[in-house]
Amino acid sequence: MVEGYKDIIKAYFKDYPIVEANIQSFNDFIDRRLQNLIEELGEVVPTIIPQEVESFVIKLKKIWIEKPTIIEADGSKREVFPCEARLRALTYSSPIFLEVSAYVDDVQRESFVSMIGKIPIMLRSKYCHLNGLKREELISKGEDPDDPGGYFLINGNERVMVTVEDLASNKFFIEQKDVGPSEFVAKIFSEMGSYRIPHTLEQMKDGLFYLTFTRFRRIPIIPVLKGLGLTKDQEIVKMICGDKNYDSVLINIYDSAELKTEEDALEHLAKKIGITQPREVKLEKAREQLDKYLLPHLGTDPKERLAKAYNLCKMVRRFLQVKEEGLPLPDKDHYMNKRLKLSGDLLEDLMRINFRSLVQDILYNFQRLVKRGKFQSIKIIIRDELLSSNIKSALATGSWTGGRKGISQNIDRTNQLAAYSHLQRVVSLLTNTQENFEARALHPTHYGRLCPIETPEGTSIGLRKNFAMLCTVTRGDVVEDKLKKSLENLGLKVMG
Repeated sequence: MVEGYKDIIKAYFKDYPIVEANIQSFNDFIDRRLQNLIEELGEVVPTIIPQEVESFVIKLKKIWIEKPTIIEADGSKREVFPCEARLRALTYSSPIFLEVSAYVDDVQRESFVSMIGKIPIMLRSKYCHLNGLKREELISKGEDPDDPGGYFLINGNERVMVTVEDLASNKFFIEQKDVGPSEFVAKIFSEMGSYRIPHTLEQMKDGLFYLTFTRFRRIPIIPVLKGLGLTKDQEIVKMICGDKNYDSVLINIYDSAELKTEEDALEHLAKKIGITQPREVKLEKAREQLDKYLLPHLGTDPKERLAKAYNLCKMVRRFLQVKEEGLPLPDKDHYMNKRLKLSGDLLEDLMRINFRSLVQDILYNFQRLVKRGKFQSIKIIIRDELLSSNIKSALATGSWTGGRKGISQNIDRTNQLAAYSHLQRVVSLLTNTQENFEARALHPTHYGRLCPIETPEGTSIGLRKNFAMLCTVTRGDVVEDKLKKSLENLGLKVMG
């Protein structure tokens, strides 16, 4: 046995608390991503405006939160600590403030700060009153100094937000199917902001490649490539085949030979999705569908069309390499192909939906007042209870956006180890009623990341896991930025 290993582990946990990943994720959500969500919403433009004005725009600007406070029955406002929240069955939450401006005919008429709701605060995070307190101070506040935090207090209940394991977005996977018209099926979940669009690529028995996404159901891929601006057959063959010869590519080119121009291809696509308007409108709507919903992670501007075409060609090439050259299928269970959604990511999903419903509520209240002719100020149209109750309800019940259940749970307080285990839990979104043998099996890439022993017996085996004790979780966007810079330094040229 190595001497002094306990001292090394103790020193590690001094700098990296056991729930550090979740606390850092929550801090990042409040500091950075909350503002990004407001910027994503953009300007709020009502459809019904007062008669005497030409344009009316509501702009949502800076958003921030304060440390947890409570307003007593007599109207007094003061700070609240977790111990009091537990004893009085309160929600340990902070007010969210938003700077709102109204522009009438491009001139700012009013600007004010409004409280738009309350958000529960994670214990020991940057915005918690316990952050940075010494052992004696924690004891004086009624807290266990060895409690790691990393959970929320909702109506006095301690609720932990469980980490969700999901297949990585924007990655290309190919599966072999035993049933169905296509022997191999390729899939990619393209994600950008609020969009997460599944794309499916199949090769049917007639040799043609079909692409499926949103309104497009099994559309031949060559018209899509031509509609994106890759109109020359020779260029398409070169992009897909490279120095190889694939006969099925020529079959696909021949099938769409009558589509000579980008407009022909767009008209063909518009017909496929049932657009029956004049030619100009057809072309415009088909372009809009391709820009917005085809591989949105590559961008939604018209200038990204060629990049999308090249990526589709690469996908077809990879598909052919697997089918005709026997290239091994990508391993979906490799941890490189998984992503973990920590508390900050899960709250971002929840807040995105709730901010949208708040904007809809603001618009509804505004238009109702305008119709009655009673409109004076936009201050009175913002209801803070809407956001607060939706967030609190999701954390109290565990029912999340996208129909997911059990995202937040009452923390297991059987003993200290049970609590640590619950805070370190990772759940898969796969249903536990199906076999999914590969997903349940221990994978070599779990080594040092997930515990090989701690998983329940029965239907949840292998789908409910726990972090290894010395495991750390990196932030996805930081890793991607570093990788991009490294590749650019090595000579990678960015398209466009």
